[in-house]
Amino acid sequence: MRVAVLTDTNSGISFSEAEKLGIYLMPMPILIGEDVFYEGDNITEAELYEALESGKDVSTTQPSPADVMDMWDGLLADGYDEVVYIPMSSGLSGSCMTAKGFARDYDGTVFVVDNHRISVTMRTSVEKAKKLADSGMTGGEILEYLEKDAYNSTIYVSVNTLEYLKKGGRVTPAAAAIGTMLNIKPVLSIQGEKLDSFAKVRGSMSKCIDKMIAALKHDLETRFPDAKPEQLHVGGAGAGLNQEQQDELMALLGEHFPGTHLYYDPLSASVAVHTGPGAVGMGISVDVDCVSNV
Repeated sequence: MRVAVLTDTNSGISFSEAEKLGIYLMPMPILIGEDVFYEGDNITEAELYEALESGKDVSTTQPSPADVMDMWDGLLADGYDEVVYIPMSSGLSGSCMTAKGFARDYDGTVFVVDNHRISVTMRTSVEKAKKLADSGMTGGEILEYLEKDAYNSTIYVSVNTLEYLKKGGRVTPAAAAIGTMLNIKPVLSIQGEKLDSFAKVRGSMSKCIDKMIAALKHDLETRFPDAKPEQLHVGGAGAGLNQEQQDELMALLGEHFPGTHLYYDPLSASVAVHTGPGAVGMGISVDVDCVSNV
C-alpha cells in the first residue's frame, strides 16, 4: 500500500521542504487586482507584502477543484494506491468541504482530512501524516488519527496594524480608527475553528508576544498538564519579519519552552493577507501518542 500525503501552502511548508519530506504541495492562489499568483511558486513573500503595503487589492481564494483533482489523478497515476489530502481548516475556508465532496467520486482512494489547523500547527499534522504513511497506515486510518488529533494544538496571532482586519471586515472602520489612535493591537486565537478575538493589548508588539506566550503556557497547564517538553512542537511565525526579528522571536520561545521542538515558518498568505505585514504568531502542537490523558 503506497499512500501519498498532499497538503497546501497554508501549512508553511515550502516546495523545497516538501521535496525533502517526501510530501506533495498544492500552492494557494493569491489575487492581486485581476492577476492570479500562486504562493511559493510565482510570487515571493516580499512581493506579497509589497503589494499589500502599496494599497493594491489583495485577496486569497481556494484552489480550483480542477487543480486539486489533477493533483489527485496525477498521484494515483504515478503508482500511489491512496492519497491523503490535508487542506487548511474548514473553519477558515470552504476548500476542505469542497474537496471532501469531490473525493466521494474516487471510490475510497482519496481521503480529505479536516484537521482544523493552519500554519505552524498544520505543519506538524502533515509531518505526522507522512510518518504514519511510512509506518504502513492506510489513508482511512491516517484520516481517523488526524481528525481525532485535530484539537490537540493551540495558536495565537497578533497584528501590527488594524488596517488589514478593517479591509477584511473583521474590524469596523470606527473601531480601527480608535484602536489605531490608542495604539491597540488585537491578539487573535485559532482553537481548531475560526479566527477569533482573544485579547487587546495597548503598546508595542513585544507586549503582544508576552501575552501570547502567557496564553500558550496557560493552555498547556489546563489542557495538557501531563505533556513533557519533548512531546511539544512549538512554532513561531511572522508576516515579513526580518532575520533579526525571527531570531529574537525564536530565542524567546526557546527560553520559555526549553526542551521542545522549535521551528519558524512565515505566516501563510491566507493568514497574512488579513493580518498585514509585521504580524507575529505562535502555536503549540502536542504529540498525543505520549500524552496519558488524551
